[in-house]
Amino acid sequence: MNVDKQKQHEELVDTLQKLLVKNYDAEKGFIKAMQEINHTELKGFMQRQAAKRNQFATELDKELHAINARPENEGSIAANLHRFWIDAKSIVSKDDISSVLEECLRGEKISAEEYENALKEFEFSTHLRTVINNQLSKIYRTIEDLQQLEDISKLQ
Repeated sequence: MNVDKQKQHEELVDTLQKLLVKNYDAEKGFIKAMQEINHTELKGFMQRQAAKRNQFATELDKELHAINARPENEGSIAANLHRFWIDAKSIVSKDDISSVLEECLRGEKISAEEYENALKEFEFSTHLRTVINNQLSKIYRTIEDLQQLEDISKLQ
């Protein structure tokens, strides 16, 4: 493998690793949010989002294996320090659904931005671009859902 191809491969692996870790963090964040609220429907929503992020991570893990890379197996240090959005706010506002939704929304917007940046900054194969775009479109849908839920929670 020549130097340029090796560098490009390393950049691809790094980019996919970052997205993989972001999904681990998001999954843990949604699980934490699910634990912090006492609303049955919202718990179900958070559980579905955690499962979706687990699916995203599985897809990215598979893609990393396909290019002979060893995937990360846990989330980022930064997310572990403040559990991806939830802990501090839940202590201050225990069972404040609006605050939990706000933090989930903030986290999803950050995820979308990271996906957008990855798509702008790296020339993915058609297959990988499709995988990443599909995940990003689902993140956008989650953002829309969270915005609607947040608006509804503020009315109550």
